[in-house]
Amino acid sequence: MFKKDPLQIIAFQGYGTDTHFYARGRALEDESIDLENQNTWHLIVNTWKRFETDEIKNVGINIKLPNGDILKAQTDRDGYYKVEANLAELSKLTNDEGWLPFELSYDDARINRTIQNDNRFPGEILIPSTKAQFGVASDIDDTILHTGVVSALKWKVIYNSVFKHAKNRIPLEGAADFYHRLHRGASGKNTNPIFYVSHSPWNLYRYLDLFLRQHNFPKGPILLRNFSNLLRKQPQNQKPQKQREILNLLNTYPSLPFILIGDSGEHDPDIYMEIAEEFPERILAIYLRSVKHKKRMLRVKALFENYKTTKVLLVESSAQAIEHAKAYGFIA
Repeated sequence: MFKKDPLQIIAFQGYGTDTHFYARGRALEDESIDLENQNTWHLIVNTWKRFETDEIKNVGINIKLPNGDILKAQTDRDGYYKVEANLAELSKLTNDEGWLPFELSYDDARINRTIQNDNRFPGEILIPSTKAQFGVASDIDDTILHTGVVSALKWKVIYNSVFKHAKNRIPLEGAADFYHRLHRGASGKNTNPIFYVSHSPWNLYRYLDLFLRQHNFPKGPILLRNFSNLLRKQPQNQKPQKQREILNLLNTYPSLPFILIGDSGEHDPDIYMEIAEEFPERILAIYLRSVKHKKRMLRVKALFENYKTTKVLLVESSAQAIEHAKAYGFIA
């Protein structure tokens, strides 16, 4: 069933509560993607490896918590696993920032126990502090990372993902500082959770994680979507994946208000407006990065011209967003 190539389990940083554990990830053959090499040919090869994956399907996964508890999961046909469990006092297992570490391993006698890392792989989920002032749900493309999602035929997206190393991608000026201020909140000592929500596929998870770390953005769960879903026709009445992820955050933390950050280029304005209408008391503000596309900007400005449900700012610069957040008491 399994090839002799090394196996791995990639744990996506997830989130939970004091009584609810929720984690996702993927079991794959280790394609030895070199995250450090910036040679153009290596970048092309790495991109191919990210999408031409050899998933380990229909196999058992063990999740061992710091207190010794072991949870069970099963991978699906694409190698993804998801585990949810109602437990108690999970906050006692976290560090000062709310991160709960755990260990993953294959639970299958057919897999050789001498695989990479001695069948031990790290993972962690975020359990926000009850003292958090608010949460932040932020897009990535053209919100904190120059992407070019409004370019003709999206050629800039393709070019940037294939030919640019994550370390060389340019964040929007001042974005990391703005997010750290939001993370610290009005007291300057809060640990407000930051969630990065994108339409990008899970195949780019480690690429985006490296970008965020390299450019000193606050650590937070990165929530993406299955690449196979991009190719399938979605039910007409189904909400976009990004919208479903944010709604899940709102339902997971019913006492936590949120700030939504996105861009004016594609669907963020409509998605965020609909969420705010559903949760008018819980959405503190909507920040939308302006894009260099006159027609789309005119549409977004008209959309929010007489909008009163929540505060909306079309952001020209991070300095402008910081000034606005200070004025409304979100940051110090």
